[in-house]
Amino acid sequence: MRAATTILLATCAAAQVRLPSSTKQTASNGAVIIMAQKSDVPLMNLQLVFRGGSESDPAGMAGLSSVTAELIRRGTASRTADQIAAQFDFLGANLNTSSDQQSIRIAVDFMSKDLDRVLEILTDVVAHPAFPESEVKKVLSQRIDAAKASKDNPGGAINSYFRPFFFPAAHPYHPVPDEISLAKIGRDQIAAFYKAAFTGRNLILVATGDFKPETTAPKIAALAGALPAGEAYDWKKSPSAIQFNGTRLVLIDKPDATQTYFLIGQPGVDHNNPDRVPLQIVNTLFGGRFTSMLNDELRVSSGLTYGARSYFERDRLPGALVISTYTKTDSTVQAIDMALDVLKRLTAKGLNAEQLASAKAYIKGGFPTERLETAGQVAATLAELELFGLSKGEIDDLFARIDAVSLEQANAIAKKYYRGENLQFVLIGNASKIQDAVKKYAPSSTKVVSIKQPGFETN
Repeated sequence: MRAATTILLATCAAAQVRLPSSTKQTASNGAVIIMAQKSDVPLMNLQLVFRGGSESDPAGMAGLSSVTAELIRRGTASRTADQIAAQFDFLGANLNTSSDQQSIRIAVDFMSKDLDRVLEILTDVVAHPAFPESEVKKVLSQRIDAAKASKDNPGGAINSYFRPFFFPAAHPYHPVPDEISLAKIGRDQIAAFYKAAFTGRNLILVATGDFKPETTAPKIAALAGALPAGEAYDWKKSPSAIQFNGTRLVLIDKPDATQTYFLIGQPGVDHNNPDRVPLQIVNTLFGGRFTSMLNDELRVSSGLTYGARSYFERDRLPGALVISTYTKTDSTVQAIDMALDVLKRLTAKGLNAEQLASAKAYIKGGFPTERLETAGQVAATLAELELFGLSKGEIDDLFARIDAVSLEQANAIAKKYYRGENLQFVLIGNASKIQDAVKKYAPSSTKVVSIKQPGFETN
């Protein structure tokens, strides 16, 4: 039963979701503080989101933001990594740190009665990290080993190869952490990155759950105020819109592979693109759920794979729209041809009214439990709205915007984004068995790269 960790936010009578009421203020050091009270259960969640993320990694040091996020929890001037972990564990609190394309996130779940103690530890962690040399070496060694070992898992490695292939070299999203970039990082670079990134002007601090605003607000403000004002991160500009003048294919040669993993990408949208709602509906039908066009053809009907899907990235800058699956080596061409046929069918025949209604119901049915059920989900949603400059209408009006998408509009979106030309193929498989056959997809731009080659660059 999940009631003990649930915040109910849906208004059933209107068949609509609603964000809880919240307050927002800006601290003297520039930090944005958002608080949303819900006292159903004695739980709280705190999330600290710092603007920047992997796009702020210095040139040649991809992974610095992610390593810094991990090392935040690995020791302060007064606490070792083990002590931090033990003290949170004693409270039954759960601390998580992570980095994505545009932010570093620190989140902690805990019992409301432990707020003071959690704030004491968390303030020390966030404002006074020591970055012990032993922990720095340990984390970097683990990350380097993981980057190398990932090539033994093609399903995971293919995403690392895809990004630098899809995005041009000057693009903020081009670099991915690998053994080459991680080897250039040391304690000095981590400390300098922390000093620039962990500032009040970069911080969004969200508190959700069971608390008394009059007594809790000053404590949350004190946490934010423990950081210097610093300088606000200056978002990087995309050098140009992502576009391709022709089809390209790179085959990562893994001689012992018995399966071929492949991604087929084309330009997508950014987080705030006006087409995001109809695109989500179309993608749900095309490859965003188990009963999708792609999965029906490649798994259910043909048995060529255990799963086929499509997804579109929604980061601050436009990302990729991707078809993703895998198959046995000897059915590589059959599977790719089938995926391309499904893509062609989507734009040629379009969707029908029954499919559209099904996708709308599917999205609305899953949204509350995926985004608004727990205190942590609510905090993450509130932080996301602030990070991307969106209003609460993004959530409160979502179902109405979904309902407003017409069949004509959905089919126009399908034609606009699910195009069949200038596709970008990344494959991992046994090149000796499939190289000649897959050249047909990009006759003038096919490249083979050994998986033993250091890093994930292919261009």
